[in-house]
Amino acid sequence: MADEMAPHPLDPVGRMLAERACERIVLDCAHRLDLGEPASVAELFTPDGVWRWPAGERRVEGREALRAYFGSRPADRLSRRLMTNVLVTVESPTAARSVAYLSTYRVDGYAGGMVEPRLPTQVGHYEDVFERVDGTWLLASRTVHLPFGAETARLPG
Repeated sequence: MADEMAPHPLDPVGRMLAERACERIVLDCAHRLDLGEPASVAELFTPDGVWRWPAGERRVEGREALRAYFGSRPADRLSRRLMTNVLVTVESPTAARSVAYLSTYRVDGYAGGMVEPRLPTQVGHYEDVFERVDGTWLLASRTVHLPFGAETARLPG
C-alpha cells in the first residue's frame, strides 16, 4: 500500500525528456503569441486548461475560451516576449511544474517597419502546471504574476 503512495521515479533520460517537453511548451507559447497565430496557444492546453492572472482577476478556462481570448488580440499588436530562467520540476511520469521569467515588449497600432526601443510593458513570471495526456505534455494551468507592468502603448498614426 505504501508503494502506491510513493512518487513515481523516472529514469534520468525520461526526466530529461519530460523537462525538455515542458520547456518547449513555455517557449512555443511565446512564439505563437508573438510570431504565429495567437489563438493556437489554446492547443498547448489540456481541454479543461486554465489561464489566470490573479492581480487582474482574469480567469479563462477551457480550450474554446482560451482560443477566443488569445484570438481577440488586436491585429495591429506587435509583441515580443523574452522567456528566461525556465525551471521545470517533474513530479511524476504525468505531472510537472515550472516557473519561467518573462519580459514583454508590446505596442498596438503597428503598421510595419522598426519601432523605437522602449521599456518592457510587463516583467514577471509564469507558474505552469503540466499534465501528460495520451503521451503528450500539455499545460493544465498557467498563472501569470506581473510585479511590473503598464498599459500597452499605442503608436501614433
